[in-house]
Amino acid sequence: MKASDSTTKQSLNIAVLTVSDTRSKENDTSGQYLCEAATTDGHQVIEKKIVIDDKFQIRAVVSNWIAADDVQVVLITGGTGFTARDTTPEAMLPLFEKEIEGFGELFRHVSYIEIGTSTVQSRALGGMANGTAIFCMPGSTGACKTAWTGILQQQLDSTHRPCNFVVHLKNNDVNCSSRG
Repeated sequence: MKASDSTTKQSLNIAVLTVSDTRSKENDTSGQYLCEAATTDGHQVIEKKIVIDDKFQIRAVVSNWIAADDVQVVLITGGTGFTARDTTPEAMLPLFEKEIEGFGELFRHVSYIEIGTSTVQSRALGGMANGTAIFCMPGSTGACKTAWTGILQQQLDSTHRPCNFVVHLKNNDVNCSSRG
């Protein structure tokens, strides 16, 4: 659905990727939360996948979504910690045309309020590639809720002012208004 003006909320096409060596369709609470939150806010979840924490498998799935005409946003949960198996940042950074530094910074700020200094162990990050916004967050359902309600819900809302990410996405007709 396209928005004809800045007061009509645009429904975005979102793909969700869970990165985990242990999660399955039955116990993927983080990926399921992101799907439900996006749908509740009027977006379309057009694909959901689970891959093991392998940077090449992660990169392959996300590369296909970046190249697809219908995927505007990719939400990734998992693989952002410090263990040897956590490779989401290493998988994503080469794909980004531009990094969204503020996403990781703001995520850690909002998370700090909730969990204190443990937030320094998050390597949450975001970036843009081929008109696709990609947001990588920790694998816990709580972290996904923090990211969605504290940042993404507003930034993926085409009516949010003074600005939002929708204007930067492929296949939209939303214009960014100035801060005034």
